[in-house]
Formats: sequence, C-alpha cells, structure tokens
Amino acid sequence: QVQLVESGGGLVQAGGSLRLSCVASGRTFSNYAMGWFRQAPGKEREFVATMSGGWNGGSTYYADSVKGRFTISRDNAKNTVYLQMNSLKPEDTAVYFCAKGRPTYRLPARSNDYDYWGQGTQVTVSS
Repeated sequence: QVQLVESGGGLVQAGGSLRLSCVASGRTFSNYAMGWFRQAPGKEREFVATMSGGWNGGSTYYADSVKGRFTISRDNAKNTVYLQMNSLKPEDTAVYFCAKGRPTYRLPARSNDYDYWGQGTQVTVSS
C-alpha cells in the first residue's frame, strides 16, 4: 500500500508562484513515475506533469497548458515529488493531485496509468 500526501496549496495572485509537495510512503518510490493532475470545479481531472523513475529516471513530460511555467522534480531520498508553479493564471485554479505511476509506465499521462492518488491540495489564483 502506498500513501501520498500533498501540501503547499493556497491562494495566490495571478503572476505569482507556489510549490506543491507530495510525500510518498513505501521504499520503492524511486522505481516509479510520479505525476501531477488537477481538477477544476465542473471539469474532468486533467494531466499536468509527470517525471519518470527507475534507472533512467528524470525525464519529464508536461501538458501544453503549463509547459514553460511549471516544473516537476523529485527527491528520491525524501520520497517526495514537487511541482513548482510560476506565472500562475486564474485558469490554473483547481485541486491538484499527485499520483504514482503503474509499474512499467515511463511517462504516463492518463489517469488510468496511475494506481495510487493523494487527497489533493487546493490552488486558487486570483485575478
């Protein structure tokens, strides 16, 4: 069983920055891709970013809507994945979730590619 706990959400003005953190339980954190998704009110959950794990870990993939503004990173020694969010826009307002990729998935971008999810953290960007 893997538990994921997000933190770092909050209220920020447009143009501002936030860094989300997600701490994972389990000793094999480094073996798996980790990702971030978000869900705005009335909308479906959408992919934000992912980073590969394992021996060739460190590769990243982003949704077009956040490319150049958001950066995903991980610290395997701390079992933590981060999402640095810069130049935030009101349309970035959502609940942000971290998730653990299923085995063998390198850069998963679909919800079904993930098997464990955190509870989410609210990010609100005011205009």
